[in-house]
Amino acid sequence: MALDSSSPSQQPESFGELFDAADPARRAAFLRQEIARHDRLYFVEARPEIGDADYDALYRELEALEQKHPELAREDSPTRRVGGAPQSGFASVRHDPPMMSLDKVHTRADLADFEQFLRRQIPEIVCTYVVEPKVDGVALSLRYERGRLVRAATRGDGETGDDITANVRTIRAIPLRIDTEAAVVEVRGEVYMPKEGFAELARRQEAEGQPPFANPRNAAAGSLKLLDPREVAQRPLQALFYASGALEGIEFETHAEMTEQFRRWGLPVAPRAWPCADMAAVMAALDELEQLRHDFAFEMDGAVLKVNERRWYAPLGATARSPRFARAFKFAPERAETRINSITVQVGRTGVLTPVAELEPVPLAGSVISRATLHNADEIARKDLRIGDAVWIVKAGDVIPAVESAITEKRTGREQVFAMPEACPACGEPVTRADGEVAHRCVNPACPARLVARLEYFAARGGLEIEGLGGKVAEALVATGKLHDPLDLYDWSVFDLAELNLGEGDERRLLGGKQAEKIVNALQAARGLPLARWLVALGIPGVGETVAAQVAAAHADFRALLDSPVLKSVVRLAELTEQAAALNPRARHRRGVDDGEEVVQAFEAVCREIEDVGDTLVAQGLARRTDRKSRPARYLTEIKVEPARALLAFAASPWGRRTAARLAELGINPAGTPPADTTNGPLAGLTIVITGTLSQPRDAMAGLVRQAGGKVTDSVSRATSFVLVGDAPGASKINRAEALGIPMLDESAFRARLEWGVSDQNPESNGR
Repeated sequence: MALDSSSPSQQPESFGELFDAADPARRAAFLRQEIARHDRLYFVEARPEIGDADYDALYRELEALEQKHPELAREDSPTRRVGGAPQSGFASVRHDPPMMSLDKVHTRADLADFEQFLRRQIPEIVCTYVVEPKVDGVALSLRYERGRLVRAATRGDGETGDDITANVRTIRAIPLRIDTEAAVVEVRGEVYMPKEGFAELARRQEAEGQPPFANPRNAAAGSLKLLDPREVAQRPLQALFYASGALEGIEFETHAEMTEQFRRWGLPVAPRAWPCADMAAVMAALDELEQLRHDFAFEMDGAVLKVNERRWYAPLGATARSPRFARAFKFAPERAETRINSITVQVGRTGVLTPVAELEPVPLAGSVISRATLHNADEIARKDLRIGDAVWIVKAGDVIPAVESAITEKRTGREQVFAMPEACPACGEPVTRADGEVAHRCVNPACPARLVARLEYFAARGGLEIEGLGGKVAEALVATGKLHDPLDLYDWSVFDLAELNLGEGDERRLLGGKQAEKIVNALQAARGLPLARWLVALGIPGVGETVAAQVAAAHADFRALLDSPVLKSVVRLAELTEQAAALNPRARHRRGVDDGEEVVQAFEAVCREIEDVGDTLVAQGLARRTDRKSRPARYLTEIKVEPARALLAFAASPWGRRTAARLAELGINPAGTPPADTTNGPLAGLTIVITGTLSQPRDAMAGLVRQAGGKVTDSVSRATSFVLVGDAPGASKINRAEALGIPMLDESAFRARLEWGVSDQNPESNGR
């Protein structure tokens, strides 16, 4: 606990003057109360009274008392915050009422309409408002019974979350006991990682050779999911509470009254809130909040507007996903002017070259921006960006720097048009660009930049998940010249890895034995991982988590994949379908053509072969016939043709043959995964289209659909059951769905559908 050691101690000179040492129960009760008070003063109110040494003395005395008198130990003791044994997993928690998300608006006009919206719902409504900062964290629910914390849970899908009580107990900002006799008080809010704490954690991760989290929200979410509470205790997590769930034995008339009671209980609440009599006051509050957006300790991306009087919440009700008494207002991304000093090129694991703008450093949204990805040559041409250009940069989602546009009126004529290099900047080998692709690629499989990226991917989540093998370690391994393929890691001993130098230039900074042992142990554990994980780790182009799961379900093991009749059948079916389309006498392109008997016979022969191949795949559960009457027959295969071609090409390539031989030499033959029975799944028989950015990659979300018995397609049609909509969805899909009257679900409603098949409504569950 980092307290101000210069502050004078407020504790009595002699505790013996206050409490008889012969009464250890009274002494322990006093110590618990005093430690909790100092935790609140430091973590919640930011006005510590004592320094580190005095605080530690109180803690050690309580610890010694509880060890000497075990009957005095209590679950809500400060000594129980840290040190629990690692958990085997998280139990599920059913939320009642559900934890919902808020409807979002992006313009002030939309927010002003909120007042009219309320009157349409309840014509006689008279209310005031509260404006609060919108914390970019991880939703959390705490349940107190008779004042004692009994459970903490994530939001999950809104209906069901994970029980993370052991991890949350390590967050000192959260009191283990509150001063109430109410039977149940459920408070809801956000766990976040302060910006300074996140920066320090990122520095520590890089120093240890671990990949740093992308942003504070990801860091908070990843920390809460750790299975060892002792590791969670090392993360600088904080919390903030703004809503209630179940309440028994206590009521609040207004939102402001509720948050004030939270504060009196020692629960952290928003550092600023704006009571507003009308919408004009709301707009003024937004102006002030936007000016303060970078002054808060946490990342924030907007404001939350709520009706203050809670008596209106139940009459206003809720939609399937959001309460009607509140709105989340997203701030527009800030932008700044700077200059492109140069454009460098990075090389990824598949050889793709990515241009990066090296910018004149400029402050934006609380940080100094000096680089931004330009994605590809076509994107540079579309925006007409040139070296030397003055440009506008923004932070997409207030996180990722991006070049918005060139300020063409400031051009001097000295700007230079950028061209992608013809040789790889990392290895000097030729760069190619295939027809129909936007990507330029290095063709050298031994390129050191590609190998570094492949190593990171090999060790990442979804792959073999080798903790500690991040970018710095991967770069150092490749720099030794002794590693030419990720599987070469199995040749490295703990001693070899411990001696790996992570320093730059003349600096000598060794990886160390502890980290080396972690990597070696993870590599040995990976031997038993299933085929799907290994397929992801190998980094075969076009094979993500969903494809890997489909392929693993169709093959017994890795060796069966090397000469796979299933993959050959998928490719053959696609080739035959193309042939039939070219030969079809009824096709538009053959109108007016006098087809001879030979062409007709050839068409019929191809149709028969399509049915032979397709029906075989259907019998294996790997395809379905979409139309019984069509000629040629049409089939939808579980494994798409492009990934099938990529896997066959891999197996036939020198890289694939080397990989197969090396795995055999290592005695590794990952086993496939039999497909789950999804005929009775919650999405059985449904066809779903996915659009926009969700909490997991599209492949992973599509996998959830398929596991639940549903099918995923790329385009909206009358056959579509519903559209799963994330952030920044495709306009064409949304417009098409609206035109056809196809339902649209956000992720919260989708996950509720997965779990229960329906979404409940409850106006009290106003999670963000």
